[in-house]
Amino acid sequence: MTGLLPSETDCPGTSRSVDVGEVRLHTVVAGPDDGEPVVLLHGFPECWYAWHDIVEPLAAAGYRVFAPDQRGYNRSDKPEAVSAYHPDALAGDVSGLLGAVAAADAHVVGHDWGALVGRWLALHTPGRVRTLSALNVPHPAVPRRAVLTDPRQLLRSWYGGFFQLPRLPEFLARRNDWRRAVASMADTSRPEAFDATDFERYRRAWAVPDAFRSMIHWYRVVFRANARPRRRRVDPSTLVLWGAEDAFLRRPLAAKSSAYCDDGRLVLWEDATHWLHHEHPERVADELTRRFAAAGGS
Repeated sequence: MTGLLPSETDCPGTSRSVDVGEVRLHTVVAGPDDGEPVVLLHGFPECWYAWHDIVEPLAAAGYRVFAPDQRGYNRSDKPEAVSAYHPDALAGDVSGLLGAVAAADAHVVGHDWGALVGRWLALHTPGRVRTLSALNVPHPAVPRRAVLTDPRQLLRSWYGGFFQLPRLPEFLARRNDWRRAVASMADTSRPEAFDATDFERYRRAWAVPDAFRSMIHWYRVVFRANARPRRRRVDPSTLVLWGAEDAFLRRPLAAKSSAYCDDGRLVLWEDATHWLHHEHPERVADELTRRFAAAGGS
């Protein structure tokens, strides 16, 4: 199988293919066997590699870290049907991963779409979530209202409508060695966030057969299935970590999302964008480990 492995990068950890129920997820695992479990959920258009600077400090702090390629990405299984990417299935994959590694619950960390999956899990299966940390994606109830009431947010969310088109988004993304996908990340981040090696590694993940199609299906299913959580209040202790210079999501969404948490804390960084975990990995790791410890962790 093609795709990106930790052995081909400077990321610590070993590669596993984990049967989580409906699919198998390629998962990077690091840290002591008896450490408290931490699940790191990447967003679009990344893969497990999104966390390559975060895995080592969490493992060094004594946590057992699991960074899967989510369904459809890189080396994980890629169902063909759009319906296979419903948030219920994606959250079910995380529950299945925890079951496969004999973990009752975990500190769940998500960025972008990974944060939506983490929130979905916390809303529907809160017993699986010891703490939730959501990076730069709002509570699923918030953007729906924002798009309807805030023209500026509607303009920033234009790509969600474009991704509903059949085949064209995938075709355009592949052209000129993934130029548009690279430019989207480079143009919306700080200069130090990504380098040429990072983008070459992402190109390898995107080029896996059916990967980019499956990645776009995440957007398609939310529109087609009108996917909404069955409840709105988030019970588990939640950290909302937000880069204020996000080019895709406006700042007010952060506070509105935190308001849906029974035990929530918002940390807003003025010097970060949507890609804060690449721009400030040490600060992100420090926020996470302090959050875990405060909840009774290591």
